[in-house]
Amino acid sequence: MNLNVNGSLLLSIERINFEKYNVCTVAPPNIVSDGLWGGQLNGRTPMKSSLPVFELQVLVIFAITQICDFFFKRLHLPRLIPQMIAGVILGPAIQVEMLDKYKRMLFPYPSQDTLAAISSIGYALFIFTSGVQMDLSMITRTGHRAWTIAIVGLAVPLAICTPIITTVHFEDLQNNIGDQLYNVYPIVLSEVIISFAVVASLLDELRILNSELGRLALSSVLVSDILSKTMACLNNTLVDNEEHHNILVLMLSLVAFGTLIPLIFRPAMFWIIKHTPEGRPVDDGYVYLIITMVFALGWIAVKINQDFILGAFILGLAVPEGPPLGSALVKKLQFFGNGIFLPIFVTCGVMKADFSLHHTSKAVMIVSTVIFVTHLIKVIACVIPALFCKIPLKDALALALILNVKGVVEVGSYSLLYDDGVISGHSYAIMITSVMITSCIVKWSVKLLYDPSRKYAGYQKRNVMSLKPDSELRILACVHKPYHISATIDAIDLCCPTTENPIIVDALHLIELVGRTSPIFISHRIQRTISSRSDMSYSDHVILAFDLYEHDNIDAVTAHTYTAISPPTLMHEDVCQLALDKVASIIILPFHQRWSSDGAIESDDKNIRALNCKVLDIAPCSVGILVSRSSIQRDSSIRVAMIFLGGKDDREALCIAKRAARNPRLQLVVYHLAAKEYTPNMEYILDNEALKVVKKPAAGMENVIYHKVVVDGGPDTSSVLRHIVNEYDFFLVGRRHEIESPQTEGLTAWSEFSELGAIGDLLASADFGSRACVLVVQQQVQDT
Repeated sequence: MNLNVNGSLLLSIERINFEKYNVCTVAPPNIVSDGLWGGQLNGRTPMKSSLPVFELQVLVIFAITQICDFFFKRLHLPRLIPQMIAGVILGPAIQVEMLDKYKRMLFPYPSQDTLAAISSIGYALFIFTSGVQMDLSMITRTGHRAWTIAIVGLAVPLAICTPIITTVHFEDLQNNIGDQLYNVYPIVLSEVIISFAVVASLLDELRILNSELGRLALSSVLVSDILSKTMACLNNTLVDNEEHHNILVLMLSLVAFGTLIPLIFRPAMFWIIKHTPEGRPVDDGYVYLIITMVFALGWIAVKINQDFILGAFILGLAVPEGPPLGSALVKKLQFFGNGIFLPIFVTCGVMKADFSLHHTSKAVMIVSTVIFVTHLIKVIACVIPALFCKIPLKDALALALILNVKGVVEVGSYSLLYDDGVISGHSYAIMITSVMITSCIVKWSVKLLYDPSRKYAGYQKRNVMSLKPDSELRILACVHKPYHISATIDAIDLCCPTTENPIIVDALHLIELVGRTSPIFISHRIQRTISSRSDMSYSDHVILAFDLYEHDNIDAVTAHTYTAISPPTLMHEDVCQLALDKVASIIILPFHQRWSSDGAIESDDKNIRALNCKVLDIAPCSVGILVSRSSIQRDSSIRVAMIFLGGKDDREALCIAKRAARNPRLQLVVYHLAAKEYTPNMEYILDNEALKVVKKPAAGMENVIYHKVVVDGGPDTSSVLRHIVNEYDFFLVGRRHEIESPQTEGLTAWSEFSELGAIGDLLASADFGSRACVLVVQQQVQDT
């Protein structure tokens, strides 16, 4: 290393020998500069002051990271890769004379200490938030599959690789790898260990966090991470401690540290939650106090010979996940901790790696082989128990790859091993390279191997039209907000539940995932309370409303309530999975807009609209989108109109209308909007067959009226609908997915919401001024 005073924050540098320098620095050091001109006399120029240098370093790292992300995002690389590439660019790997000059100016000695110390704060906060978002109850809830895969995947690579390394001739190993005979052991151990935070981040990027595979991966990695952390703590206690008395003290300190934090801090945090008013955020003072404790406990962890991040991890586990406290901490720390400081930490970790080619090829081959063989054995060790647990081969291989992914935590672990001299420089460079390669291979491979939507493929008929006349109707009703409950129950009640034709309702309350990593799915028949008080209060009125509806319709309605807490982008997985499990015939989804009494838009939730569109694409059964504008008075006569143009979606909606007609208080009018010119085909025959029942109503269906209206194009259709829109309380229409017909010619181009179809969009339009509810039906989309 060549040092000169111009490339440092020091006053003078005098070389004593090959490895030692005599340096002179200002005490106290210059933190803030006096500007470009004001600091020339006293030496406090920007590049000789710590704060301006740090700010410039952060700016450059952020700029290079964003540029790399812009160019590489089309390759679907992990979010970590641009940060690591920035480290390669700014580190010693790229040696260009002009660039080296500016690198020395940008990262003068000893500014790296300041940069590393502050960026390490981001790593500590990342570990803390990961602990906050962990749900330890998953360990007790998870089945034998997760435990088996986690333990076998951790134990088998260690059991196979350790004896192999032991039998290798140590002289050759010492000559080719380094001076430390124990150099290879940490490599194997670090490659076997996996992190919950890294796996959760990968699953989130792949958008399979709450898929069946994602849930199993999270359960497995949670078990593995806890076991790994325990092993690492014991290793830190036993290594380099020859005195038995010292080992005993450290062991007792570790046990006290791991037990007292949850025993003291978790009740204190529940006290904070208890004294936070319902619906109000946690007081900022409590949040800042908890963040202060993260660093205080880190200092205590170092004193008992443990890693600094151990205190942050255990304190994070002690925080009750989810709102209001867990979500408040995550929101406070997400931007500065994970958004700014953590990328800097990753970049700084990679900057220390020397990727130059002066290392011997034999040493590189040995370390690379150790890493490759360890990963290969771990993949096999995870695949075999997964296959025994009846998991398909592709899914088992995808799961094994997910449990081999590397990321931010590994960069931090490798950096710590390198700083402590446990691994050599070239081993560190190869291990950093393996993180980049592994993370890319795993993400690309899992995307190819696992398609979470394929399990919803409709190979069986699950729709209302295929049901036998006297069979029970299974409905999955989704609810987001309290005002969705009444409208959803009105739509269910429209299907006329009776003891002869019962309805089974599975009501799913969807809550956005905030402040935790693991999605939660709760059956309130099995578990009447949710894990946090705030979640319970959100779902309590949903449970009560559907229990009352079941009570009011004894032997006609059976209601089961569920709560799903997951990210908005993944809620469709919960909806479709429950519909598949419960063999539902139709899913009822609320429309994303809500209107006030004067017709103005009161709320417009884009997340709900995105959910509806995704469910329409992959649902394993029929889907109905409910546009609600007013409540239906059940004690009075209900006027319902069915708009029929033709096609399987309209036939599905007509089946619902026929069920509704069994209610003697309901007046049903079927408007058959027929084209002026038509060509008879199979669809035309099926439509006429479906309409036979309403054209000549049988006995007991005197409340059904059929009107055939011939229309010539979209304007005629719009005119007919505008004429009748205010005469009815409820409209039933088909979405008419992927169908073009003369009746809607010109209307599709003006549709605002494609998920409602041309007719449904017209009836929901504010231009019509209707107060009626609309149910837009799409029949199950089956694979051909």
